[in-house]
Amino acid sequence: MVAETPRARIAADRITTGRRLSSSLRLTGVAASFAVALLTGVAGAQTSGSAKSADVPAFFQSQDPIEVTLTTNIGKIRGDKSDNSPWHPATLSYKTTDGNLVTVPLKAHTRGIWRLKMCEFPPLRLNFSGQTSKGTIFAKLDKPKLVNYCHDMDTYEQYILQEYQLYRIYQLLTPVTHRARLLKIVYADSADGKVRARRYGFILEEPSAVAARLGGKMMVQKGARPGDLDSFQDALFGVFEYFIGNTDFSEAGLHNVELFFNSDGVVMPIAYDFDFSGAVNARYATVDPSLSIPNVRQRLFRGYCTDAESYGKAFAVFNEKKPEIYALYNDSIGKLMDRGTVKETLRYFDEFYDTINNQRAAKRSIIDSCIGRN
Repeated sequence: MVAETPRARIAADRITTGRRLSSSLRLTGVAASFAVALLTGVAGAQTSGSAKSADVPAFFQSQDPIEVTLTTNIGKIRGDKSDNSPWHPATLSYKTTDGNLVTVPLKAHTRGIWRLKMCEFPPLRLNFSGQTSKGTIFAKLDKPKLVNYCHDMDTYEQYILQEYQLYRIYQLLTPVTHRARLLKIVYADSADGKVRARRYGFILEEPSAVAARLGGKMMVQKGARPGDLDSFQDALFGVFEYFIGNTDFSEAGLHNVELFFNSDGVVMPIAYDFDFSGAVNARYATVDPSLSIPNVRQRLFRGYCTDAESYGKAFAVFNEKKPEIYALYNDSIGKLMDRGTVKETLRYFDEFYDTINNQRAAKRSIIDSCIGRN
């Protein structure tokens, strides 16, 4: 059983930080700083249009899983538990459609907070060189996150697949999100040549790549309030987090949230990191004890307040995309998941659809439960 207390404490601290930031906006004029940062960013964003098509990695244009071998010193990787771990030499190898073996040199180091301390194999950030990755499937990737297994067990591999599905759903709803691509990874130890594990993982599109694809930039200014954000995208963001049963985020504190802004100065939130959601329902997932829910499986709306029309549009998008969302659990990737888990997940989604298609329930559970009215 995985220890739960550290991550729960961190999540609570993050949410508390978000509340303090939101309060400081009203009391200390941080809103002015947010506006200055926005205007400064917009000036730079207007020159980024050429990057929109030229710098998008081809890696994310397909969702077909890729079989790769990650070779590195696994003992050293497992031993890195500090916040400033070193880069280690590594390679990623794969076979082309012609059967040729391609080996791409790179570097890897550990990342994260809770997983770094608690996982048998910590999450990694990869560091590709443009020279050595050119002409390979990893061309134009820079330093993406690798979302990999925590413990070498089928249950934890299912968590990876469940979270990956949520990124796929998010992509169906809006382009303002991270793309992701699934990998079947053989973990080989460079110290002795032995294979340590064979598990699924996925590479996540970097924030800078998301911004380039959408023609804008990412903002790192904390303290955003509801009125600072695009009303529809903020409603969609909040409803999506409610859909997957996630409360482990803070828009003001930028905890598991990024802020994208385009050349018109429109600011949009982007969600990421969903393993503490009810849809994944990981055995280690906990909720902030200050929240009025007993576990992650019970939904609680934690999105910002916006206008009723924007919520209505968000509900309409979910209804329109429902057949495609459910179809993801029966395609080639969905069939990698445990069938019992799939049934439970779709029943969980059914409950969401019952709520948004019942006017009173939607008003009570979502619209009237929002955070921070203007």
